[in-house]
Amino acid sequence: MTSGGTLTSQPVKRNDPCPCGSGLKYKKCCMFKDVAESIMPNKNYYRRHGIRLKTPDQVAGIKRSGRLVLDLLEMAGKLVCPGAVTGEIDRILHDYTLSAGATSAPLNYRGFPKATCISINEVICHGIPGERALQEGDIVNVDVTTILDGFYADASKTFRVGQVTPEADHLVEVTRECLRRGMHAVRPGNTLGDLGWAIQSHAESQGCSVVRDFVGHGIGLEFHEAPQVMHTGRRGNGIKLVPGMVFTIEPMINLGRAESKILRDGWTAVTVDGSLSAQFEQTILVTGDGFESLTPYEPEYYLKPV
Repeated sequence: MTSGGTLTSQPVKRNDPCPCGSGLKYKKCCMFKDVAESIMPNKNYYRRHGIRLKTPDQVAGIKRSGRLVLDLLEMAGKLVCPGAVTGEIDRILHDYTLSAGATSAPLNYRGFPKATCISINEVICHGIPGERALQEGDIVNVDVTTILDGFYADASKTFRVGQVTPEADHLVEVTRECLRRGMHAVRPGNTLGDLGWAIQSHAESQGCSVVRDFVGHGIGLEFHEAPQVMHTGRRGNGIKLVPGMVFTIEPMINLGRAESKILRDGWTAVTVDGSLSAQFEQTILVTGDGFESLTPYEPEYYLKPV
């Protein structure tokens, strides 16, 4: 993302020629871009990376939305059981969202037809709730994103449906640990590559693969913001983390190959080899000395040191 005009020693008036050289008046060109940047913290970071660092008031708003996300995931955990129909789970969660004065970000987003994403077994992400009934031994990811008072928060968990196979149990625990390690790689001065490396190195050491086709993302004022957050990487590579960044970490880990394909509905992403896939996600703030989850489920697990 690029910024507007250049800084000059004299203020540019609204009817002056725009300093960017477009030939338009300043008010018709870069004026509002400059105003938007001037109210953002660390506008040079925004100019370089398109990343909107969040103010304390904005963080507070995202936290409020995050508390609703936590309520929804807790409800989902109680609804997930053998025989539960995914479309009914979606309806209950959507009704609760509306009753809380919020809306669902996925609903009608680029045509997505439901309020939540519910992804079962070989489905990596973007599963569409419908007539499918959960069965004993399934693993199912429920992904919710709420908009409350204009602020977005996003999180997901993978649940076991009754007794699952040892392989499925292993995958769920590896994925859960990948998120924890990715979170603990977040601190000022570290990079997105450090975060990706923490996830990739653990997943691959456990015989699993990391999906590359889908990534985490900035969030808070919009559903998807900069930066993209890869779940693979090299130490020291990529954008440096600074306080005020808010983004999701949402590793998608497969038992088999990492590649995905999209089904005919245009949304559902599945593993190419039919292997199981799991995902855990939280919305993370970079603080002055580390990180804070704005959707802090299972803090006793995720906050313990790596």
